[in-house]
Amino acid sequence: MAAQKGKDLLVKVDDGTGNFVTVAGLRTRRLSLNAGTVDATDSESVGQWRELLVGAGVRRASVAGNGIFKDQASDALVRQIFFDGDLRNWQIVIPGFGTISGPFQISSLDWRGDYTSEITFDIALDSAGALAFVAA
Repeated sequence: MAAQKGKDLLVKVDDGTGNFVTVAGLRTRRLSLNAGTVDATDSESVGQWRELLVGAGVRRASVAGNGIFKDQASDALVRQIFFDGDLRNWQIVIPGFGTISGPFQISSLDWRGDYTSEITFDIALDSAGALAFVAA
């Protein structure tokens, strides 16, 4: 697979009607997938090496991004989702790889304005249920 442009990694949110809109103004985006482990080591483990219980850990995903506040419809939607405490379906589109989708909650939403610069925002999402992957 050839290198991909970072700007093509998209974060989209369900607008409440089943249509997904791209979160405007994002300059950087990050998706992290994590899985907890369950230690099943006991006195009979070969060589006292740690053994893990297959499929027993909690899986989770987090998404983070930051960018320029543009005061567009997607900004208002994200703000409302946060203040309502809603869980919404989100899509993370990774070019040349696929799309990860499922329910997320906005766990952090920050705005910042430097005296000599534009207003920027940071957003963090945490998975709130099973996620699906569809290859590109």
